[in-house]
Amino acid sequence: MTQASTAEDRRALMRAWVDELRDRICAEFESIEDELTGQLSDRTPGRFERKTWSRPGEDGGDAGGGVMSIMRGRVFEKVGVNISEVHGSFSAEFAKQMRGASEDPRFWACGISLVAHMQNPHVPAVHMNTRHIRTTEGWFGGGSDLTPMFPDEAAASAFHAALKAACDRQGPDHYPQFKKMCDEYFFLPHRNEARGIGGIFYDYHNTGNWEADFGFTRDVGLAFLDVYPQIVRERMNRPWTEGDRDHQLVRRGRYVEFNLLHDRGTQFGLKTGGNVEAILMSLPPEARWP
Repeated sequence: MTQASTAEDRRALMRAWVDELRDRICAEFESIEDELTGQLSDRTPGRFERKTWSRPGEDGGDAGGGVMSIMRGRVFEKVGVNISEVHGSFSAEFAKQMRGASEDPRFWACGISLVAHMQNPHVPAVHMNTRHIRTTEGWFGGGSDLTPMFPDEAAASAFHAALKAACDRQGPDHYPQFKKMCDEYFFLPHRNEARGIGGIFYDYHNTGNWEADFGFTRDVGLAFLDVYPQIVRERMNRPWTEGDRDHQLVRRGRYVEFNLLHDRGTQFGLKTGGNVEAILMSLPPEARWP
């Protein structure tokens, strides 16, 4: 990997990577849309639609922005693959909560965020995001977690194996540490239950070797790109019933509760003047509470 010697080089590498990963994921998901032969295969395959947004600066100038890529299809009921690169200053209150920002509130952040809600209740929903943030300090964060609507040991095993392989390339302590963080993070305390079967989650990741940390973040994205399409293809043609659909919509309600009440990314986006539509992209198109 080419060494990035300056902060500007590193920002450019991160932005180029999120663009590339977004394009590869969108192409793969559109291919999956074309391959459906089961229920809803009489519908037109979905395609991503892109929408650019900008973030105005405090002085009225440019403070970055992003691109939303949304598809509503016959396999993916709703999937968003969003990228952003923003900069500015944290509010005085929020700066106290962010590492390296209490004395100097200026920041830069770049990342990719993906959430997929599926038509077939037997295909798990999924979330993946990776990001790089710089204040007076710099770090990476992100991860991926899987949310089956029904118990699915095969999907859970494949998903965790792919993420563990990505972690193991960086160090033997990464997977157990980041799996534990994921299990603790994606938990609904008011219901005393996990959101799904987990995955990995990491934040404030800075080993002192920027290239290695960036390489790990790339590996997480590539692991997702490898394993999740396999999981979808193996399940998307399974038949489902109205009862299955009802169960799926109730489980989606848990997803809504977590993202609105507990998700740090949602809070970060809203408190830094991000695009509300892009921030709430993670919410499902339909959910139900019994």
